[in-house]
Amino acid sequence: MWIYLNDGFVQKADARISVFDHGFLYGDGIYETLRTYRGRLFMLQPHLARLKRSARLIGLELPVADKDWPALLEDTLSRNGLGPSGNADAHLRITVSRGEGELGLDPALCKRPTVVIMAKPLTIYPARLFAEGVSLAIVPIRRNLDAALSPQIKSLNFLNNILAKQQATQAGAFDALMLNAGGQVAECTTSNIFFVRDGRLCTPAVECGILDGITRDVVLRLAREQSIPTEEGRYGADSLWQAQEGFITNTSMEIMPVCRIDGRPVGDGRPGPVTTKLRQLFQANVGRFLA
Repeated sequence: MWIYLNDGFVQKADARISVFDHGFLYGDGIYETLRTYRGRLFMLQPHLARLKRSARLIGLELPVADKDWPALLEDTLSRNGLGPSGNADAHLRITVSRGEGELGLDPALCKRPTVVIMAKPLTIYPARLFAEGVSLAIVPIRRNLDAALSPQIKSLNFLNNILAKQQATQAGAFDALMLNAGGQVAECTTSNIFFVRDGRLCTPAVECGILDGITRDVVLRLAREQSIPTEEGRYGADSLWQAQEGFITNTSMEIMPVCRIDGRPVGDGRPGPVTTKLRQLFQANVGRFLA
């Protein structure tokens, strides 16, 4: 595996960073995950814009110019046999840490950010999960308060989500569903949640303390193009028990049906018609969103 590290490409065995890197020491940094379809990047510019936003929100100056990111990503894909000439879809991750510096929290201790780009074949979710749906567990861990750590930052400090994922695993669920400090539905550990109630497609508003997912935005756009009523709002957990169907979204899984939450069926416990329609629309229209 070839990995881009700062100024060039190195093999996986040689991809090393200092133990004094503040990303390692303090989780001080940001990241983005992207995917390709047959070598073409999905929603490239929105992902890069979100990376730039995360950097701005933590006062980090990206050491790569805006115009240079696409070529670096394409080079990473090609070196790993995942470019347009190959058949495999790919998963990419951009990581930018504050960089190496002496011990201490002051960002000024770090003179240069660390940049890492990795690419590997995309792990495909089993077809049975899409056919049967997955289960979620509402966990005690709450989503970070916006005033403490903005969800608009895709931060390397992921402990909030990791603890939630542990609790979901202990409950035997596919993933955790996290509420915000006010007890409103927020998001899962790496995905956004949607549910259908009385013919309306509902999803928590960004103001609930969620990351504005790229695939979330695509799903809302496709739904509105099909005149499916949509609503971004604030919902208590009781709203989920009134739902006829539900699903979660992220870049790698696209649209994943949800069949049970806390052991209770969502609707009739099977993927619903709106979910099925949106999955079909997504797959039919994905070419519109490729670089």
